[in-house]
Amino acid sequence: MTEIRLHNSRTRRKDPFVPLDPQNVRMYVCGPTVYDRAHLGNARPVVVFDVLYRLLRHEYGADQVTYARNFTDVDDKINTRARVLQEAGDKRPLNEIIRALTDETIDWYHADMDALGALRPDHEPRATEYIAQMVEMIEGLVAKGHAYAAEGHVLFDVRSYPDYGALSGRSVDDMIAGARVEVAPYKRDPMDFVLWKPSSAEEPGWDSPWGRGRPGWHIECSAMADDLLWQKPLAEGRLSAEALAHPHGFDIHGGGIDLQFPHHENEIAQSCCAHKHEGAAHGEFARYWLHNEMVQVEGKKMSKSLGNFFTVRDLLDQGWPGEVIRFVMLSTHYRSPMDWTEEKARECKRTLSGWYNLTEGVKASNIVDFSASDVLADDLNTPAAIARLHELAKANKTAELKSAMTLLGFPNSENVQWFREYHVTLSGTMSSGNTPLFLNEIVPFLEKWQSLRMEKNYEAADALKRALESTGLRVQNFQGGPSARVPSDFDPSKLEALK
Repeated sequence: MTEIRLHNSRTRRKDPFVPLDPQNVRMYVCGPTVYDRAHLGNARPVVVFDVLYRLLRHEYGADQVTYARNFTDVDDKINTRARVLQEAGDKRPLNEIIRALTDETIDWYHADMDALGALRPDHEPRATEYIAQMVEMIEGLVAKGHAYAAEGHVLFDVRSYPDYGALSGRSVDDMIAGARVEVAPYKRDPMDFVLWKPSSAEEPGWDSPWGRGRPGWHIECSAMADDLLWQKPLAEGRLSAEALAHPHGFDIHGGGIDLQFPHHENEIAQSCCAHKHEGAAHGEFARYWLHNEMVQVEGKKMSKSLGNFFTVRDLLDQGWPGEVIRFVMLSTHYRSPMDWTEEKARECKRTLSGWYNLTEGVKASNIVDFSASDVLADDLNTPAAIARLHELAKANKTAELKSAMTLLGFPNSENVQWFREYHVTLSGTMSSGNTPLFLNEIVPFLEKWQSLRMEKNYEAADALKRALESTGLRVQNFQGGPSARVPSDFDPSKLEALK
């Protein structure tokens, strides 16, 4: 078995990955707050941890890996979006709008992440389905002196957990000095964070020992991770003796670097304190913490004010295939900032098209002999893995190339259409697949281009060629005459403006 080494944010080094139970490897990744379309920054951890999920399944077996990623469907941002819809004329009660909004957003999310080739996790819990577990965990924290009730709120006492700040490498006092914290009269310490908050009559709310209310953001992931990655396998008798020696622990917790503080810091504190009397001195939680870096667009931070804010659906609707978006993301190591540029996307599309043409109809190798797992096992080094794919393509090792592409999450060429293309000539077509034939639309332009060249009006001929290629065609002159290479997604209506 290949040794996997992962950069552990908590130890700040690349550690060998040793699961608590090789027969039951467990991973949790923070999912989206569902009130709008997923943008590129939301998509990056999905692709990153999809690669890790595939690698773990490759090494340990598909049935031996459990991956959970949540949906936060109770949150103030969701309430705000629902109120905007009400103000715009939606007559339904707020809670009814919220449910419809979150349902629709989850459907969008699934469709967009499916387009990027991401496997669905084994568990996709909605926070609203785990309120009872959250209340139980909060009650335990209060009973153990790690949380306190105040004015309908319950807050975690950060000073009660001596290791608070270990993940982000800062002391509580440093955090107070350098961060914006919510000032509230009921807080004992400015860094104390909300576990439970009161709800108005129209807002989502549940009964609790502290009155009708709703959970804070951080407690959601702690409760869902514990239930799905500890309580559930424990009840099913699926935990080995090694795993049972680490109560409430699991292997990997992932997410974007923006979640390291305060979200993940708070998860660690509340989870370890909730279980500290049932295991090690400070309880158990995730052993490996992985964080992906942020996304930029054309070298700048993604921002609506700069006009460079893209959702995944925006790019798909612009005609970028999901496989190309995935390729761009994997071209940068997950711990480095990723820059989306159209030039990079075009290059990735050309490369991927070439690989699909090479591997179409080829039976994949049973052995990924370019050592894809070895490369990816080095802290998910996807750029190095892609470099190996280039080597395989250059050596025409098509069976190995196809297998390696699958390991990286790219679908087989037989299930993809966009890369297929054909040639239109004055005498007919040459097609590599079931593609529409635009003879009537394209041939007149080829005839005009040929005529201009024969008249030695090269300036006009070059201008026409540039105009044709701006529509997506690639015009060339062969021994038999002019030819246009036509992509499968070609839109002939673009030619209308050239007539």
